[in-house]
Order: sequence, then C-alpha cells, then structure tokens
Amino acid sequence: MQQEKSEAQPLPTDVPSPEAAGGQASPDTVGPASAPSPEVDTMPNLNEALRAAELKAEEHHDAWLRAKAETENVRRRAADDVAKAHKFAGEKFAQAMLPVKDSLEAALATENATLESLRQGVELTLKQLESAFGGATIREENPLNTRFDPNLHQAISAIEADVEPNTVIDVLQKGYVMSERVIRPALVVVSKAKGA
Repeated sequence: MQQEKSEAQPLPTDVPSPEAAGGQASPDTVGPASAPSPEVDTMPNLNEALRAAELKAEEHHDAWLRAKAETENVRRRAADDVAKAHKFAGEKFAQAMLPVKDSLEAALATENATLESLRQGVELTLKQLESAFGGATIREENPLNTRFDPNLHQAISAIEADVEPNTVIDVLQKGYVMSERVIRPALVVVSKAKGA
C-alpha cells in the first residue's frame, strides 16, 4: 500500500507535453490554452447584405417615382387652374356689363323718347357701367390740378401757366387703373414755368 502512495498520479499540469518530450504536437493532444478558438462568423453574409441593399434601393426608387408623379400631378393641376383663370377671367366683368348693354338696347328701342328721358337713361347706364368697373377694381384716373405722374399720365403738351410747373391743368382723356396697373394713362396738358 505504501507503494501506491509513493506512486502518486501526476496532475494534468504535470503531464509533459509531446513537444517537451521531443515529439510533434498533434491536434488531439494540444491543451486548451494553445487550441485556436472556434471561428465565429463576424462578417455578414454578402448575399444577405446585397439583398437588403437591393430592397432598400427598390423602396427608395418606388418612393421617388411616387413623389415624381405627385409633383407632375400638382404641376398639371396648377396649369389647368391657370388656364381656367385665363379663360374665365373676364366672366365676372362680362356679367356686370350685360345690364349696361341691356340698358343701351332698351334706350335705342324706345321710339318716342324725349331728350330728358334719354338723358336719364344714359345717366342710369353710366352708373351701371361705373358699378361694373368698381366690381372689377377699375378706377378712374382724373388728375386735374394734381402733380404730373409719368406712371399714370401721358403729357400731350406743356403750356405756360400761373401754377407750379408740372401740374396737370387740363385732362383731355381720363385714364383707368385696374388693381394698381395702368390700363390707359390719362392724356393731359401740363404747366411749365413762364419763359422756359
């Protein structure tokens, strides 16, 4: 029994390696410290990455096509609205002018009209016309005794007068402005300094 005690079993760390004994290490006998770790697949699968990229590109392309179509639809609708606005821009004004035409026709159809009744009819027709102009934001430009404005007036001549130079002293034809845009400038005569 004592013999058994003296022949103690060596611990695994005491086991000589085959290299120390002069031999080559076999893969089966290599300890855990020198064994390579099992390979972990850290690189993504290229096929999966390619497929994911293709799906994302397809989604972006689809979104781009939808946005492009929506933009074209908005542009087309805007063009249609502009075309309709141009086509029917005068409709409101034309509707306001119809009573003026009706009044003029009625005046011409009257056979035994007196001068006074014709005058009254023309005055009423003129009021209808002024009302139609007001509805279309057309205002009259009658610049008598005001400073000459080349944006609104057209000077036909300049004559010496006892007023400040460049004052409108006569209006030959009234001007008209629609929404701050000159439709027709007023034809005017302006003053100039004496002796100039």
